[in-house]
Amino acid sequence: PASADEPRRPNVVLIMSDDQGYGDLGVHGNRMIRTPRLDALARESLRLTNFHVDPTCSETRAALLTGRYSCRVGVWHTIQGRSLLDERVPTLADRFVAAGYRTGIFGKWHLGDHYPLRAQDRGFERPLTIGGGGIGQTPDAWGNDYRDPTLSSDGHPEKFSGYCTDLFFDHAIEFIEGTRDRPFFCYVPTNVPHSPYRIDDAARDAVRARGVPDPMAAFYAMIENLDANVGRLLDTLDRLGIADDTIVIFLTDNGTSAGVMPSRDDDAAAWTGFDAGMRGQKGSPYEGGHRVPCFIRWPAGGFEPGSIDRLTAHLDLAPTLAEWCSLPIDLAGFDADPATRAYPSDPTRFDGRSLVPLVRGEAW
Repeated sequence: PASADEPRRPNVVLIMSDDQGYGDLGVHGNRMIRTPRLDALARESLRLTNFHVDPTCSETRAALLTGRYSCRVGVWHTIQGRSLLDERVPTLADRFVAAGYRTGIFGKWHLGDHYPLRAQDRGFERPLTIGGGGIGQTPDAWGNDYRDPTLSSDGHPEKFSGYCTDLFFDHAIEFIEGTRDRPFFCYVPTNVPHSPYRIDDAARDAVRARGVPDPMAAFYAMIENLDANVGRLLDTLDRLGIADDTIVIFLTDNGTSAGVMPSRDDDAAAWTGFDAGMRGQKGSPYEGGHRVPCFIRWPAGGFEPGSIDRLTAHLDLAPTLAEWCSLPIDLAGFDADPATRAYPSDPTRFDGRSLVPLVRGEAW
């Protein structure tokens, strides 16, 4: 932890939506979706326009939180035990806790639902999560739904009232408001707009009225609700006077799942979605499966809004945050035997590269 003589380290808010593609944002040219707060965030941010992740959920989360290729940390699928993050590999949350940060996760973990693999076992002091890869899936609470869900709160099942995305942002905001004495790492990996595409009828119908067909209308409506919630969180940072000293990162976990549809022979003018000129969708090895938005805003960080088109990836965010936030690399308890497949905690074991030189305009 920083001493009294050292400046306070920046807060970090990391927001990641589920199954939202590069083309599912107004700022990227989609004329049917309404995402004013994310569009504004993009304009205020450093935009990584050639940024890539894994093509499905768990793998991206594993790589994002470790800075290592997903297969190297035991994750290569989303089901049947293939989404379990190796407990011997430290997460970003482990590093933030060791640096004196308060840590919280609000949303979808999807890297293990039992001890010692749960979010609360992997460095998150305040966990509010769903089970498995989505509300209503097998590891989740029986009969769960997007409205009034049962969530795992600090490791215990609890019934909540409200829409899932609203709830996750409500508690993320509460976490931020209650963190005054320490910097914080607030991770908000939403389960929307992952299927099933459930949202209030009025919100879905408003998108339908623009000429967007089902199920894309519900898919867009879920993103628009997410957009409003991102705005609420950003407004909270402004209200608390900590926006300048908070790194805000927005990305998505893979390509779109419902933002592109086949053309209809009977109606050539029908809206079929927007893929930003990319081939493929979620799960595809083509660009549409893994090239996603990534916006980084840090007003006090010494860099201006703009875009970088160099090839970058989710693996690069952990070493970048480690440098910006002075996170420890060597952690007690993670000094595994090098003869095993676990990886010792040393600076050379990040597979990603810090973006700091690139952000500064230096050689990278």
